Amino acid sequence: GGLLASQFTFKKQVNYFYAYHLLFTSNIFNLHEMNETKKHDSGCLVAYGVDTFGDRWSLLVLRDIMLYGKRRYNEFLASNEQIATNVLASRLKHLESEGILSKERDPENRRSYVYSLTDKGIALAPVILEIIRWSSLHNSSDVRRRKLLKRIESDRDGVLADIQAARPILAAPPPANGAG
Repeated sequence: GGLLASQFTFKKQVNYFYAYHLLFTSNIFNLHEMNETKKHDSGCLVAYGVDTFGDRWSLLVLRDIMLYGKRRYNEFLASNEQIATNVLASRLKHLESEGILSKERDPENRRSYVYSLTDKGIALAPVILEIIRWSSLHNSSDVRRRKLLKRIESDRDGVLADIQAARPILAAPPPANGAG
């Protein structure tokens, strides 16, 4: 009886540890995630912007919508940066809660959703374009990116109009080597 009871107690402790681990590392209840989305109370406008849209994945989702015309969850997953499914779901939910994206049922597949920019999201287009311009000054770029930069430089208003009308600016890049 003693060995069986100790094995049961050990299994019970492992199960408690596993449940505790799931509780604090899952998307259901993640303290880091809660703190990440909490607004800074400092009144700093830069901190507000960073809290609202400034993390890597949110900016890349915005890029995919503005430049490539992506609208669906699986389209975002296909990006070369290989965002994890839980991170993508979190970022889409965050951008929607901030009023940057809207979510509607996909008319082609009623089980899915399509995302689009709100007016608040469209207002971020100049920010994304300036990030592209800044990056081009400090990072080498291929022909595709140079073509985009040239269009931004020569027809900024046209690029912004295309973003507002939800027209893709350029085709999504081909999958990176070794990307699945």
